[in-house]
Amino acid sequence: MPSHLQTLLTAGTFVVCAEMEPPRSASPEDVRKKCGYYKNYVTAVNLTDNASANVMMSSLAASAILVQEGLEPIYQLTCRDRNRLALQSDLLGAAALGIKNVLCLTGDHPVLGTQPEAKPVYDMDSVQLVQAVSGLCQGRLMSGEEVKSPPEFFIGAVANPFATPEPLQLMKLEKKITAGAKFIQTQAVFDLKKFDQWMRQVRDRDLHNRAYFLPGVLLVRSVKAFVFMKEQVSGMSIPDELIQRMQSASDPKEEGKKICLEIIAALRSIEGVAGIHFMPLKAESQVPLIIQQAGLLPSSILSE
Repeated sequence: MPSHLQTLLTAGTFVVCAEMEPPRSASPEDVRKKCGYYKNYVTAVNLTDNASANVMMSSLAASAILVQEGLEPIYQLTCRDRNRLALQSDLLGAAALGIKNVLCLTGDHPVLGTQPEAKPVYDMDSVQLVQAVSGLCQGRLMSGEEVKSPPEFFIGAVANPFATPEPLQLMKLEKKITAGAKFIQTQAVFDLKKFDQWMRQVRDRDLHNRAYFLPGVLLVRSVKAFVFMKEQVSGMSIPDELIQRMQSASDPKEEGKKICLEIIAALRSIEGVAGIHFMPLKAESQVPLIIQQAGLLPSSILSE
C-alpha cells in the first residue's frame, strides 16, 4: 500500500511536510511530546539523520515512534555514517517497522559538527543511495542478491535551487530522478525570484512531471538568524530586503512569521510546486499556527 504522502501527491493535493529534529535523548517521550504539534496538521514529518553532523536520536528510531503515534514519517538517511551494508540493512528494518517514505542524502561532513574527529564513511553518494533504495523495492540488493518481501518505499531526494554551478546542479537533480526519486525537497527558499527561475528550468527539462517538488520554507525569528545564514551557510540566497525588514521590525518574531506566510503564498502559485517542506527551526509549537494561517487545512491533514 502506498504512503499517504504518495497518495495525496498522486491525487494532485497540495501537501505539507514538516521537519522534526530528533532529541539528544534516549527518551521516546521527548519525541512524542513534539508529535502533538504535527498531528492533524501535516501530511508527513521529516526526521533528520544527525543533522549538521551532530549526534541525536537516530532517525530510524524516531520514525518508528512516529508510526506508533499515528504520524507518517519521512525517514531521512545519509551516506555519511554508514557503508552500503548498514544502509541496506537499516532500510529493510525501516520497512519492517512500517516506514514508507525515505529521503536520501549524502550528509554534512563531520568537520561541521561537534565531533569533527569522527571518520566519515561516504561509501556511496545520494544518487547511488536512491538507486540502492529503488533496487530494494524491486527485490534485489546492490550485490544482486534477492530480497524476500521487498519494501515499497516512496523515495525522495534533495536539491538546492541556489547552488552553483547551476547546470551541474540540475544535471545531478535529473540523475536523482532517473535513479528513482519520486519527490524532491529543496533548500529553504527566501529568494523567490531565483527560485522561480530555477523552477522554469525544471519545467524546461520536464522534471516536474517526473517528480513532485516540495520547496523548503523556514521560519526565521530573528535578524541574527538571517545574517548567519546569509554569511555562514553555503547555498543560501537571502535578499537584503528581508534582513532590512527584520532589522526595522518592532516584533522580529511576528515579522518572521509574516515573511514565512508570504513565501508560502508565493510558492503555491508557481507551476510545478506540489507542496511545501516546512522547517520550524526548533519552534515546533508554531507548526499549527503557520499551517492554519497559510490556509493549508484541511487538504494537508492525515486521514484518520
